[in-house]
Parts: sequence; structure tokens; C-alpha cells
Amino acid sequence: MSEPLLSLQGVSKSYPRGGFLDRMLARAKPFVALDNVSLDIHRGDVVGIVGESGSGKSTLASLAVGLIAPTAGQILLDGADLTELMRDHAGPWRRRVQMAFQDSSSALNPRKTVELCLAETLALRGVARAARRAEAHGLLALVGLGVELAPRLPHELSGGQRQRVGLARALAMQPDILFADEPVSALDVSLQAQVVNLLARLTRELGLTLVFISHDLALVRTLCSRLIVMRNGAIVEQGACRDVLDNPQHAYTRLLISAVPKGLAGRKDRPSSQNSLRGDVFEPPPTAVDHGVFTVQDLVERT
Repeated sequence: MSEPLLSLQGVSKSYPRGGFLDRMLARAKPFVALDNVSLDIHRGDVVGIVGESGSGKSTLASLAVGLIAPTAGQILLDGADLTELMRDHAGPWRRRVQMAFQDSSSALNPRKTVELCLAETLALRGVARAARRAEAHGLLALVGLGVELAPRLPHELSGGQRQRVGLARALAMQPDILFADEPVSALDVSLQAQVVNLLARLTRELGLTLVFISHDLALVRTLCSRLIVMRNGAIVEQGACRDVLDNPQHAYTRLLISAVPKGLAGRKDRPSSQNSLRGDVFEPPPTAVDHGVFTVQDLVERT
């Protein structure tokens, strides 16, 4: 198998507890948010991460995108260590690994229009000023939004529109891998279906490597080809998504599946009545995809 795009090797993250004196005298044990996690993500993977609140899902994502530093272990991008990349030139890492955040309202600057938000991101990527407006409009088209939204402020958009703008901003950096941290948890069911179908289309057409963090097993089953189950900061089970959901080996995985109310989407015994959330709609992309360099215009023409 080819070298993984992103690799976590024995990664841990802990936070001190208590006051200064407690820490000096080692009277308070640190809180361990992530405990010796190792995993490989290959190009073209669509990976789901599930687990209860506090299981370490968002901490793993924050570490992978460089928002926080690990207490121990290594994080590698195409074999290059994150610590060295962040110290010397964070630009390549920031461009290649992006995140779509859970709360689209707080993730967008309330005083900046959609177009300005996208233009600033394009500027960070090095796009010439004269080309930014057209490329920003192309990004809106890519995520299914009209150019009439470009001059609007975030509070003038619906929740689904804000989430799509967040995705457009992440895609403006032309990333190799996108972490989507609970991107639909604050949306109603119809908007959830729209955003998930959009992510499915982007992974299929762009060969985008996606890590989808969610509590919703139905959405994970629909979208993902691999599944990682986390508990108390550790990975307890991983494998092909349908194998894990249909034949769970760990007691905690079985507990998560049994906690889904009978009759709701995601249960093996009764698929959703909504076609957009059924487990047989999305065909995952191959695990190895030749990315190459793409432009927004190329992407819009392919959609």
C-alpha cells in the first residue's frame, strides 16, 4: 500500500489540572484528552469518526490541522513531521489540511461579507487580487450557492448556506484533506441531507480526502468508507464502515449502535425512508486518487 497522506503515530494530548502549586507538587493528574492514538489516512479515504461527547474526536481533528500541539507522538503529512513544518513554514500544512467547523456562525466573521471572507482566504493561497472575485464566485457555485450571496453578511444567510460558505472557504485553499467536525449537527434533517450530499459529491469528483466527525451513525454509514470508533481518548475499533456497523466487535461499538432509537436511519434492521440518507446512495471513491493541481474553474466545470 502507498504511503499514507496523514499519519498519527502514538499521539497523546493532555491538559494540566489544578492550580500552579498543585502542578508543581504533582498533586493533580493531568486530563488526558487523547491517549496514544495511531492511525493512517490514505489519499481518497472517506473516514468517519464516531464516539460520545468527550471521546477525543474534536481533539484529534484539532491536532491534525495544527490548531493545538500534541503532548507526545508524531503527526506526519506525506512523511513530513507537523512540528517541523509548523516551525519552519506553516503555509504548506495550512493549505493542505483544512477544517470545516461545527458552528458556522462563530466560524465566520460577522462583519465581513461572504465574498470578502473567501477573497481573504484566496489571498493567503497567493491568488492575484484581480482574480479573487471570479474565483470566489466559482467557489460559491462549487458548493451550490448563487453569486447573489457574495455581498451578504453571515447573519443574512441560513444555517445551511453558512455551512456551505464554510466549506467553500476551506476548499479555497485547495486542500488535500478536509476535516469536517460535526458539520450538520446544528441543521435540520433536510439541510443535513443537502450538506452530506455535497460532501459526497466533492469527495467523488475532486478525490478529496475527508474525515467526517459525527454522532449520527446514519450519516456516517451513508458517506464513509472507513469508520473509527473512539472512547475516552482512544480508538477502540476501526475498519470498513459497513463491517463495523453490521458486525461490531467491541462492546462500546455495540452500545453506540443499540442507543440509536429503533426505526431511525442508520439501524441495520430498518433503513431511512429518505433516499438521501439511505446507506446505498453514495459510492465511496477509491482509496488512492491522483490529485494534481486544480483550479476553481476546473471544479465548477466538472460539477
